[in-house]
Amino acid sequence: MMQHTALHTQAAAPVAAPAYASSLADLKGRIRSTRVQASLAVNRELVLLYWQIGREILQQRATQAWGSKVLEQLAKDLKAEFPEMRGWSLTNLKYMALFAKAWPEGLIGQQAADQLPWAHNCLLIDKVKDRPTREWYIRKTIEQGWSRSVLELQIETQAHTRFGAAQSNFSSTLPASDSDLAQGLLKDPYTFDFLALTEATNERSIERGLVGQMRQFLVELGVGFAFVGNQYRLEVEGDEFFIDLLFYHVRLHRYVVIELKNTEFKPEYVGKLNFYLAAVDDLVRDPAVDGPTIGLVLCKSKKGAVAQYALRDMGTPMGVSTYRTALPDAVTDLLPSVQVLTETMDSLSSSNPNPQQHKGSQP
Repeated sequence: MMQHTALHTQAAAPVAAPAYASSLADLKGRIRSTRVQASLAVNRELVLLYWQIGREILQQRATQAWGSKVLEQLAKDLKAEFPEMRGWSLTNLKYMALFAKAWPEGLIGQQAADQLPWAHNCLLIDKVKDRPTREWYIRKTIEQGWSRSVLELQIETQAHTRFGAAQSNFSSTLPASDSDLAQGLLKDPYTFDFLALTEATNERSIERGLVGQMRQFLVELGVGFAFVGNQYRLEVEGDEFFIDLLFYHVRLHRYVVIELKNTEFKPEYVGKLNFYLAAVDDLVRDPAVDGPTIGLVLCKSKKGAVAQYALRDMGTPMGVSTYRTALPDAVTDLLPSVQVLTETMDSLSSSNPNPQQHKGSQP
């Protein structure tokens, strides 16, 4: 093994000098001592190891003028020494350096980047440039259990500007211990892009779409929400009433009533919601276990002052937020138009007028 290592070190001599051999030997020792395997990619020790390698690269770049050629050689040497491990590509080494630069003081502290899988950290390096926002996403990922794809979606939809942004009267209707938690759970706006609905869609279609894709809906709502039912039936003195969506929040120990409106917010909506909250409190809630029910009006749009006045003197905890069902303009602009898609399909059809002729010809 010593001879094998020496050969690789000799190959790097034109760009590295003896300091490289020393650094390479040190890095090999750290890697070997951690006994990290590729299957443990979510392990804290691996992330810490990558940070140490990144810090070494930064230090050697500053003192020994390490450049791309040296990193290429380092990647080859580490692959040769640890062939059973993944992660020694030139690209990943560059991510390690960026990771160490992002957390120059180390990984022990509030940011908790070492609790995220490496792929999550690479995504944050790519997509989130300022540190406070990056720390916010780290905390939320740990709290909400976001996968990499969900984290990417939350970044793209700027979740850090939406969490806690709904208007509510929680500060005056909930105990302080619950008020902040409840406020932090609500977003404005909610993004239901996964429904792929048109602007003309009515409330019932949106409701059916949300129920039909409950997994994505719960991801957007956030951790802690448990679905109880839609068009949940209540009977009051022989009259039937139906709640659009009823949830239970396991951390707040409260039912959550959601009313969908495909219009701009109107003050009378809180009156109807207040009725539902009172009915759920009396007919569904267990006072020995559950706190007073919380309500949320989800509207197509709202005027802040109107919502503020409507909520101000209500004695039950409720909020007002908005939602969107269409893709953002920035994304829509990148999609081909219907005309372009039609022309493309026509072109494909004319180039292969008899598609059945080749059916089954694939090996």
